[in-house]
Amino acid sequence: MLGIIPAAGATLRGTPTDVHTIVALIASGRSTMQEEVLLDSNVNAETQLPLRGRVVRSKWLYRLMTFLVVFGPGLIVMEADNDAGAVSTYVQAGAQYGTRLLWLLLLLLPVTYFIQEMVVRLGIATGKGHAAMIYQRFGRWWGLFSLVDLQLVNFLTLVTEFAAISLALSHMNIAPKLGVPLAAVGLTMMVLTGSYRRWERVTVFLCLLDLVWVFLAIKLRPSFAELSYNTLVPGIPVGGLTASLVFLIVATVGTTIAPWQLFFQQSCIADKRLRFADVKWAQLDTFLGAVFTIVVAACMMIAGSSAKMHGIVFSDPAQMANDLHVFSGEVVRSAILLLMINAAVLGTTAISLSSAWAYGEVKGWPHSLDMPVKKARGFYVTYVLCVGAAAAIVLIPGVPLQLIILGVQALAGIMLPSAIIFLQLLLNDKQMLGEQFANKRWNNWVNWTIIVVLFVLSLILAAQVAAPRLFPN
Repeated sequence: MLGIIPAAGATLRGTPTDVHTIVALIASGRSTMQEEVLLDSNVNAETQLPLRGRVVRSKWLYRLMTFLVVFGPGLIVMEADNDAGAVSTYVQAGAQYGTRLLWLLLLLLPVTYFIQEMVVRLGIATGKGHAAMIYQRFGRWWGLFSLVDLQLVNFLTLVTEFAAISLALSHMNIAPKLGVPLAAVGLTMMVLTGSYRRWERVTVFLCLLDLVWVFLAIKLRPSFAELSYNTLVPGIPVGGLTASLVFLIVATVGTTIAPWQLFFQQSCIADKRLRFADVKWAQLDTFLGAVFTIVVAACMMIAGSSAKMHGIVFSDPAQMANDLHVFSGEVVRSAILLLMINAAVLGTTAISLSSAWAYGEVKGWPHSLDMPVKKARGFYVTYVLCVGAAAAIVLIPGVPLQLIILGVQALAGIMLPSAIIFLQLLLNDKQMLGEQFANKRWNNWVNWTIIVVLFVLSLILAAQVAAPRLFPN
């Protein structure tokens, strides 16, 4: 057994809850410390088991180590949403409108945090995934409705992930018929290890690779005065509220906050077995993930704006990377193409897992990354089928990849309000969650405001589709 254990003399308040939390941390095996120790003598003798851990004598170090143990789901759920669709959407926004929409990303920062923070509280309070809670609280019909919505949007989104891989590989002179199946195999191997921790470490590393977008944004030398103004001062780009701008705004919201994130993070928290004492650290993990994601998204938009600055006509990010080669060199071109693939890999593993976790919860199957394949066949088969089927569709000749990518982001934006309403209702069930974890009055004001705004955006997009002349082209 492994864990982080406070020294007997450390100034930590030893309530029974805290002690059981420490024991839970040890039992879950979420540390790699190697030194063998025993718990304090004040703990009940039944809990005094031989442990592998490290005595932490400093209060701040104990807190840091605890945060590192909890860290992961918040960053992954946020940055995995900077997937292939996000790269395409943010880069296209930059290519068409420069940095004039950076203010929209700033507005989306608190929105992304407040929504996922509800998921943190719900996941830790119940220890169950989101799909299981909807079935339990609202019944079979609404549970099936939410599950079908999730699986539909997830599968179409997976197609966009492999579409991006195909586009990037084509521009790297690698045949998609070879590269896409290899990517599918690699994504399958990521989850077949029987270890949540191993999958999490690999995925966190892939998330941190997206810091290269920051390097690219700096290398392309944008005007920092212009960036500051466009970030802090909302405004409509030159040309006014056109159909293209409306579609892109809804797509941006849809790609920044996606329905699968609600299901993924809650199931991730349940699989990692986070406890009540972990709430504040999980909230911090989620907040840092939100900031990280918005910064990376802004850098994608800045990269796209360089295409506008050089007069490049945008078709897709891979083609833009090729066209920028003349102005910015091979490093920028290769980096954008590789980052597209990295974004698609992140999105694919997270989205496929959200589908597999949700379906496993509803079917009552064993559904944990800590289980070997033979003990959770249904869970792993669902993941593999999602990955394999999406990869196969992308290999069909003549599929309009860029149109699919943007269309899916808009569809996610339309379906998002209903998913958040379920979440909001669950977080107001004080009988189920108790006063500590249920929404406070200010939570409800903020969250209902977000839901109304998202609903209005969905209506605008629906009106645009029904009446194309509503907005000028």
